[in-house]
Amino acid sequence: MTSSKPHKRSNSFSDEVDNKERRKIKSLKEKKNNVWFGLGMMGVVGWSVAVPSLLGAMIGVWLDKRYPQSFSWVLSLLICGLIVGVVIAWYWINKEDKEINKNNEK
Repeated sequence: MTSSKPHKRSNSFSDEVDNKERRKIKSLKEKKNNVWFGLGMMGVVGWSVAVPSLLGAMIGVWLDKRYPQSFSWVLSLLICGLIVGVVIAWYWINKEDKEINKNNEK
């Protein structure tokens, strides 16, 4: 009875080692999913939020000077730019997630 437990444990250990080895080989073959890819993706997400926000703020400053209102164009367009940036970032992340999951299924 005790002899079956070490054998079963040995199989699960070898299965675990086999799984880790396959993941390692797969990650070495896929050049896209490395540290630089992750940093690059963070940069894309950051810029996709920052650029529309800054554009909204700049247009808001221009509109505040040209067409003063009781509300602030800067804050309004900054929030609109932030929302647009978040939607763009969500699109990029969702696209990459779908691609990664598609590759993992293969």
